[in-house]
Amino acid sequence: MQDAFIIDAVRTPRGGGKWQKGALTQLHPQHLGATVLKALAERNAIDTATIDDVIFSTSAQRGKQAGDIGRMSALLAGFDPVVSGMTLDRFCGGGITTVGLATAQIGSGLEDIIIAGGVEMMSYRDHLTAMEAAGGLPRMGRDMGNPALHALHPQSNQGVCADAIAALEGITRADVDALGLESQRRADMAIQEGRFARSLVPVYHEDGTLALDHDEYPRPQTTAEGLAALRPAFGGIMHSPIVEGGETFAEAIQRKYPGLEWEPIHHAGNSSGVVDGAAAILLASADAVARNGWKPRARVVTCVNQGDCPTLMLNAPVPAAKKALAKAGLTKDDIDVWEINEAFAVVAEKFQRDLDLDRSKVNINGGSIALGHPIGATGSMLIGTALDELERAGGRYGLITMCAAGGMAPAIIIERI
Repeated sequence: MQDAFIIDAVRTPRGGGKWQKGALTQLHPQHLGATVLKALAERNAIDTATIDDVIFSTSAQRGKQAGDIGRMSALLAGFDPVVSGMTLDRFCGGGITTVGLATAQIGSGLEDIIIAGGVEMMSYRDHLTAMEAAGGLPRMGRDMGNPALHALHPQSNQGVCADAIAALEGITRADVDALGLESQRRADMAIQEGRFARSLVPVYHEDGTLALDHDEYPRPQTTAEGLAALRPAFGGIMHSPIVEGGETFAEAIQRKYPGLEWEPIHHAGNSSGVVDGAAAILLASADAVARNGWKPRARVVTCVNQGDCPTLMLNAPVPAAKKALAKAGLTKDDIDVWEINEAFAVVAEKFQRDLDLDRSKVNINGGSIALGHPIGATGSMLIGTALDELERAGGRYGLITMCAAGGMAPAIIIERI
């Protein structure tokens, strides 16, 4: 296998993801995708005709986000038409998977230059959900379309799963609130110190006026008292039927874990933020690096995938991280920067407990609780954040992982050059 080198990584600011309330909500998702692709091409003086492929991730591939947004974003960015593109869906994990696939293509010698990344406008998903509720769109099936499979592997709501996992692990409301507060503190510190400046590229309207040049979601004014006063978000959902007349979300979990009882503890202040955003990473072979006179910033050491129980669906990051470390011949002590997506606070809390990690190395600059989680783009954003932090602090290895619906987790290890 040849090495796959990371030449550069960029992302848009994360815009508020409530329909017609965030700074990016009126833009087309392809506009965000084109923004990061164009930025990579300009920053690295790329002849776009030499790019072999664009691999993008988008989870909700409906409406404006359908139709191979990776290819369409490349065309909108002004890339040469010879540049092909594809779009995949691994739920939340897609932004890591795109980089993994690019690494495999380059490592095998089949391709030389690939841009990987993702885009997700959660505000548009919010809009689609509202249209579904109003009867304007067919509802996306919660039973995944296969009753027999659902009976074998019952799947519940992610927030309900987060609360159930907390009960299983002895993680309290105080624990998850503390992690949420720390995420806000670290993100605010990173923003004040300009730690995201290298990767962040502004988004402009089509008329050239500025749409957004900073992360819109963080709430640095958050306090422990304020978090403690928030009502849990998933208490009503857990007792709602998955499909009309069927078992509830809680019953689906209890069928798999008989006797489990829990109280809801997750809310907007200790769960990932709903935002819009896009990210892209330029990867190249050694030959392409030499031809273009690029100076690689990192190399991909390994990228793996792992499945776990789909009923609780959020627990795969720990086995994924262990698998990645084993493949790389490394131990947890070799990792200088850990990025575990804060889909819910319990995910990051359990991850740190299970691996007995030094918390000062985990989500150093805050996570999705403070910054937000644009599903298809987040994985690529976290890789860029880890790379920036390795360079800032002089670390060597970073490990990035995240839970994904269906009980999955990709994990990637990068080495700073």
